Amino acid sequence: MRSQHIWTERNEDGRRREVRATKFGGVWRLQAKTAGELDWTYYPQPLREDLQSLKEVLVRKYQRRRASAEDVASVERLIADQGELDRPRQRMQPLRGGDDRKP
Repeated sequence: MRSQHIWTERNEDGRRREVRATKFGGVWRLQAKTAGELDWTYYPQPLREDLQSLKEVLVRKYQRRRASAEDVASVERLIADQGELDRPRQRMQPLRGGDDRKP
Protein backbone atom coordinates (compact mmCIF):
# COMPACT_ATOMS: atom_id res chain seq x y z
CA MET A 1 0.00 0.00 0.00
CA ARG A 2 1.27 3.44 -0.94
CA SER A 3 1.95 5.95 1.81
CA GLN A 4 2.57 9.62 0.99
CA HIS A 5 3.52 12.51 3.27
CA ILE A 6 3.88 16.14 2.15
CA TRP A 7 5.21 19.15 4.04
CA THR A 8 6.51 22.64 3.29
CA GLU A 9 9.38 24.57 4.80
CA ARG A 10 11.44 27.66 4.10
CA ASN A 11 15.00 27.32 2.81
CA GLU A 12 17.96 29.57 3.64
CA ASP A 13 16.86 32.13 1.01
CA GLY A 14 13.38 32.35 2.55
CA ARG A 15 11.81 30.59 -0.42
CA ARG A 16 9.13 27.99 0.17
CA ARG A 17 10.17 24.37 -0.45
CA GLU A 18 7.68 21.52 -0.76
CA VAL A 19 8.86 17.99 0.01
CA ARG A 20 7.02 14.77 -0.79
CA ALA A 21 7.94 11.42 0.68
CA THR A 22 6.32 8.33 -0.78
CA LYS A 23 6.69 4.77 0.44
CA PHE A 24 5.79 2.09 -2.06
CA GLY A 25 6.89 -1.52 -1.91
CA GLY A 26 8.84 -0.83 1.27
CA VAL A 27 11.04 1.79 -0.43
CA TRP A 28 10.96 5.49 0.44
CA ARG A 29 11.34 8.05 -2.40
CA LEU A 30 11.77 11.72 -1.61
CA GLN A 31 11.28 14.58 -4.01
CA ALA A 32 11.33 18.33 -3.54
CA LYS A 33 10.55 21.51 -5.40
CA THR A 34 11.07 25.15 -4.44
CA ALA A 35 8.61 27.88 -5.33
CA GLY A 36 9.02 28.90 -8.95
CA GLU A 37 10.55 25.64 -10.15
CA LEU A 38 8.63 23.57 -12.66
CA ASP A 39 10.33 20.20 -12.17
CA TRP A 40 10.66 18.06 -9.07
CA THR A 41 14.08 17.03 -7.83
CA TYR A 42 14.24 13.31 -7.02
CA TYR A 43 16.82 12.26 -4.45
CA PRO A 44 18.47 8.83 -4.85
CA GLN A 45 20.09 9.50 -1.45
CA PRO A 46 17.64 11.63 0.59
CA LEU A 47 18.99 14.65 2.44
CA ARG A 48 19.51 14.07 6.15
CA GLU A 49 17.41 17.15 7.01
CA ASP A 50 14.53 15.80 4.92
CA LEU A 51 14.72 12.43 6.67
CA GLN A 52 14.65 14.16 10.06
CA SER A 53 11.62 16.21 8.99
CA LEU A 54 9.91 13.07 7.66
CA LYS A 55 10.48 11.35 10.99
CA GLU A 56 8.90 14.31 12.84
CA VAL A 57 5.89 14.25 10.49
CA LEU A 58 5.47 10.50 10.93
CA VAL A 59 5.73 10.66 14.72
CA ARG A 60 3.01 13.32 14.84
CA LYS A 61 0.82 11.28 12.50
CA TYR A 62 1.51 8.10 14.47
CA GLN A 63 0.26 9.77 17.64
CA ARG A 64 -3.01 10.48 15.82
CA ARG A 65 -3.08 6.94 14.34
CA ARG A 66 -2.51 8.24 10.80
CA ALA A 67 0.85 6.51 10.29
CA SER A 68 2.19 3.11 11.23
CA ALA A 69 4.93 2.28 13.70
CA GLU A 70 6.61 0.37 10.85
CA ASP A 71 6.92 3.60 8.82
CA VAL A 72 8.48 5.43 11.76
CA ALA A 73 10.93 2.56 12.34
CA SER A 74 11.90 2.35 8.66
CA VAL A 75 12.74 6.07 8.55
CA GLU A 76 14.76 5.74 11.77
CA ARG A 77 16.72 2.93 10.08
CA LEU A 78 17.34 5.14 7.04
CA ILE A 79 18.67 7.91 9.29
CA ALA A 80 20.92 5.45 11.15
CA ASP A 81 22.19 3.95 7.88
CA GLN A 82 22.95 7.38 6.49
CA GLY A 83 24.80 8.24 9.71
CA GLU A 84 27.02 5.22 9.16
CA LEU A 85 27.76 6.40 5.62
CA ASP A 86 28.64 9.89 6.86
CA ARG A 87 31.20 8.64 9.37
CA PRO A 88 34.74 8.25 8.04
CA ARG A 89 35.89 4.68 7.87
CA GLN A 90 38.64 3.60 10.19
CA ARG A 91 41.64 2.12 8.48
CA MET A 92 42.75 -1.28 9.63
CA GLN A 93 46.19 -1.23 11.19
CA PRO A 94 48.59 -3.98 10.12
CA LEU A 95 49.47 -6.51 12.80
CA ARG A 96 52.87 -5.97 14.30
CA GLY A 97 55.16 -8.70 15.40
CA GLY A 98 56.48 -11.88 13.91
CA ASP A 99 55.21 -13.44 10.76
CA ASP A 100 53.71 -16.84 11.57
CA ARG A 101 53.58 -18.00 7.98
CA LYS A 102 55.95 -20.74 6.92
CA PRO A 103 57.62 -20.56 3.50
